[in-house]
Amino acid sequence: MARKLRILFVQGDPYVGDLSGNAAKARAALEKGDDAGADLVVLPELFIAGYPPQDLVLREAFVRACMQQVEELAAATRGRGAALLIGTPWLEADGERARNSVALLENGAVTAVRHKVALPNYGVFDEKRVFSAGPMPEPVDFRGVRIGFPVCEDIWSPEVAGHLKARGAEALIVVNGSPFEVGKQGARKRLIRQRIREVGLPIAYLNMVGGQDELVFDGGSFALNPPADETDGTDIAFRLERFETATELATLEETPDGMRFLRGHMAERPDELEDIWRACVLGVRDYVEKNRFPGVVIGLSGGIDSALATAIAVDALGPERVHCVMLPFHYTSRESIEDAAEVARRLGVDYDVIPIHPPVEGFFRALEK
Repeated sequence: MARKLRILFVQGDPYVGDLSGNAAKARAALEKGDDAGADLVVLPELFIAGYPPQDLVLREAFVRACMQQVEELAAATRGRGAALLIGTPWLEADGERARNSVALLENGAVTAVRHKVALPNYGVFDEKRVFSAGPMPEPVDFRGVRIGFPVCEDIWSPEVAGHLKARGAEALIVVNGSPFEVGKQGARKRLIRQRIREVGLPIAYLNMVGGQDELVFDGGSFALNPPADETDGTDIAFRLERFETATELATLEETPDGMRFLRGHMAERPDELEDIWRACVLGVRDYVEKNRFPGVVIGLSGGIDSALATAIAVDALGPERVHCVMLPFHYTSRESIEDAAEVARRLGVDYDVIPIHPPVEGFFRALEK
């Protein structure tokens, strides 16, 4: 009988520092996968801590707390058919810096831990300062299939994938905390196809989703099979939605050509402008929600900038959580006042007009000398 694994890929949205909340999401994913008959449930990079945890991982107590949550999740796998792969900071020894790792939890125990080798230190990334790099990872023999688990940046150069192939890996599952940039989804697929041409293995790319301060993680997880051919897209096994949480119960099955992902869900691909809009909406929504703000207040000027900001806020939060204020002065044109009122009416937000002549004139008088 051909070897086969059913894998639930969970494109989740963790909160940085909310260890118990992230663990609860992981437990819910495990239960969902177990109910669906999955062999393995996979969550994104550093899911238990949230990403990027920055200087939190320099605190040993924080890392130990993450590891404790992972141990408790491992206990929750006892008696279940599904195992769990979760991203977490990990300490190998007291006094060392943490590593950016993935832990495999099965039958009530942590059965394997693999560490990120390539620590990015450019653009928005600062991992060399807060993490220690791991050694080259070995494949994990999971229920008769040898799987490699590179972590995010590990897949952007050929060394880790080549090592895993040489050590007998039959498929790669990459967990990621890869932030949105315009055009980046195409770059990811080109990169994974290049790795497939080098190692001849199927690769699943699981990315987190959500906003964290100035970063937005856009999801868009996918799996590709050899031979990598972008001309017609027949190498794509599944593709998940952008900018929203999603799951895919995928099948990895042995074929005469090796292990392959079977064809699954194909989410629609937004165009570039929709990508940018949804990134803005998600970033605003998660910034407000994760900081537990009740809503937003926007100065509505009648110009295009504030109209656009208000439309984004309404899409992110709903009109009931957006309060707009027009602050007219001597130089405010009637057209601006009318346009601001029309924007507020069309978007259905609370709207106040508060003339600012008295306070501005007071400032002028106080500073006239």
